[in-house]
Amino acid sequence: MARSLWKGPFIAHGIIKKTIFENYTQKNLVIKSYSRRSVILPQWVGFLFEVYNGRKFVSFVITEHMVHHKLGEFASTRKSALYVKT
Repeated sequence: MARSLWKGPFIAHGIIKKTIFENYTQKNLVIKSYSRRSVILPQWVGFLFEVYNGRKFVSFVITEHMVHHKLGEFASTRKSALYVKT
């Protein structure tokens, strides 16, 4: 079930604080987050994020095609089949 429109997208308070209130004008600063359920905003394009996947932080740069998706979609929690020994 989708989130209702009148509530708006969910964004963790820590991310809002880091991106808006602390004025991250330099887009090369790393923003670490444990919140995988936060929605990516258009203002974040070009920012470097590190999202926790349960074991380590996965880093990626926000691009235009990532907008309105969730941070957790880009930090996989599963191991790839390429790394499994047979």
